[in-house]
Amino acid sequence: MSKRSDPEHPELTHPSTKRAKQVDQDTPYKALQEQLDTQAPEKEISKVAHWFRRDLRIQDNISLHAAAERARGAKRPLICFYLNCPEWIEWHGLSPARLDFMNETLVGVQAELKGLNIPLVYITADKRHEIVPVILKFLKDNSVSHLFANFEYEVDELRRDAKLLKTADDSFHVSFYHDQCVMEPGKMTTSSGGPMKVFTPYHKAWLAEVKRNPGLLNTVPAPSAVDSSTSKKVFALFDSKLPDIPKGKQFRSEEERKRVRKLWPAGHEAGMRRMDNFLNDRIEDYLATRSQPAADSTSRMSPYFAAGVVSVREALSKVKEYNRGSSDFSQSSCRPGVYSWVREIVFRELYRQTTVTTPHTSMNLPQNLKFEFVQWEDDEEGFKKWYEGKTGVPFIDAGMRQLNHEAYMHNRLRMNVSSYLYCNLLIDYRRGERYFAETLVDWDLNNNTQGWEPSYTVFNPVSQAEKNDPNGDYIRKWVPELRGVKGKAIFSPHDRLSKEEFKRLGYPAPHVDWKETKARAIERFKNDMKEAVP
Repeated sequence: MSKRSDPEHPELTHPSTKRAKQVDQDTPYKALQEQLDTQAPEKEISKVAHWFRRDLRIQDNISLHAAAERARGAKRPLICFYLNCPEWIEWHGLSPARLDFMNETLVGVQAELKGLNIPLVYITADKRHEIVPVILKFLKDNSVSHLFANFEYEVDELRRDAKLLKTADDSFHVSFYHDQCVMEPGKMTTSSGGPMKVFTPYHKAWLAEVKRNPGLLNTVPAPSAVDSSTSKKVFALFDSKLPDIPKGKQFRSEEERKRVRKLWPAGHEAGMRRMDNFLNDRIEDYLATRSQPAADSTSRMSPYFAAGVVSVREALSKVKEYNRGSSDFSQSSCRPGVYSWVREIVFRELYRQTTVTTPHTSMNLPQNLKFEFVQWEDDEEGFKKWYEGKTGVPFIDAGMRQLNHEAYMHNRLRMNVSSYLYCNLLIDYRRGERYFAETLVDWDLNNNTQGWEPSYTVFNPVSQAEKNDPNGDYIRKWVPELRGVKGKAIFSPHDRLSKEEFKRLGYPAPHVDWKETKARAIERFKNDMKEAVP
């Protein structure tokens, strides 16, 4: 892959479609699994380490639990560490909101572990190529014989782990665990043995498996306190200092920091409290209102799942309790809100399976590689209007303004604003995907890439608003210029008000004509993809 600093728009860099198919054929996940299976026999335990990654909690953390049990059984110290890499942060485009949320969570995790006589050490690799050497040095300096971590499924992370195993040369034993999902990615297969890729059959099979094996939702306890005589051996590792967030990834103001932190309180306890509130107050109406952004009836658990602050098993265990102790989440056997919310969790699971089995999707390429041959427009004015929420299309602008204010956007709007960018503006979808990554508090590469997957579907933001924001409440909240507009004119004021009335609003006219650009997009897609051979 080329360096992201090469082109004018680094977010557009990617390998060739030929290379993508090669990676899909011989996946990094498969290569890592083979390395894990061919490790030398385990050595005598000296110290055990758990590497925190996408699992920022001590509760129901499968790798941490296994590491703690191994250390306790051998009466050896347990060390936890978290690796900070500024270049990795820039490479993936993490937002200030996401980084601050993670850092605040880590403060709490470190305090919880200290109360158990377990240190959490922060180590730093300034550059991506330094990550493996820095980890190896840390493990060697602390005489670690056994390393535990939970799988990360993206290509870069899998290759990093493979490099770590290869470079370690059996100087310590590595154990990786599946912690992000209920179903191990790649294990849900079709009748022919290939991985499921289509949601409806995957959803049906997932529900059946969870019903048949409710133990899949079982959780593991947090580590027990380590004996003080054992923890004394790693005394020097306590009270490690949390690394600073890079200057380019800090909030623009103190006001913004306070606002976002209030919206998204960090830590496991806050996440579980939010889940309880959703079950107590909102899930009954979830099916009926989940597509209505003004109702704000979603759980807002996505940041906690994305950073691993709350496990999906913990959340589903609570839903199971709410469902009268049953893990049957099928439409005929549970309340409508339960069925609908669990269905969204299954989408998350499928997205991870897709990342593992079709890894080119995490390499800046579309799942349907034919879309790589589409000739996109270079509309800088349109892109600026899009991300500022000034396109002249109220539903689109409301969504983007919510994103810029809350570091979050309702899912109905995510579908609409992405469609508008790559269909109506014909701007490369990867630019929008990157903007989401650099702004969202709940950014998750698996979800983000699949959510931005281009298609022939062109959402009509006017009819979408009329259906999902029938009173215009969401638009009025986020587009104050339109608060005084009455009736259905709120959905398309430029076309439904007189010229004089519209001019007085101080709101921009539409940047493009929706009908014309819909036709242009469909024609462009058909023509550019017709003869394409990835």
